[in-house]
Amino acid sequence: MIDRLRNVAILLAVAAAVMLLPGGGNASAAVLQLLVILLLGSVGWFAVRLYREHRSEIYSLGERNRGLLYAAVGLAALTLTATDRLWATGVGTLAWFALMAIASGAVYTVFRASRLY
Repeated sequence: MIDRLRNVAILLAVAAAVMLLPGGGNASAAVLQLLVILLLGSVGWFAVRLYREHRSEIYSLGERNRGLLYAAVGLAALTLTATDRLWATGVGTLAWFALMAIASGAVYTVFRASRLY
């Protein structure tokens, strides 16, 4: 119980420092950007590792399915990049879901084709 109270006190102290100290908002924004960069870097590293480990399976898909897979991954990446702008309007939100459904369907199609043999 004391550990939880200590953790809450630390959290409240950090929140008060961000709110009351001059430049606290800028410092918290910088820390947030650093965390986002670390997260995206780790996702990229994980994707490269997966590609290297499964390179032969990817090449055995054939040109059509491999191209479809790459296009789906690219479409999903671009759609995720534009999430803030697309979700700003109702039509954009529908377009976001449609684009993600198309990308997911393409990946599923490639997955099904890879399991036929």
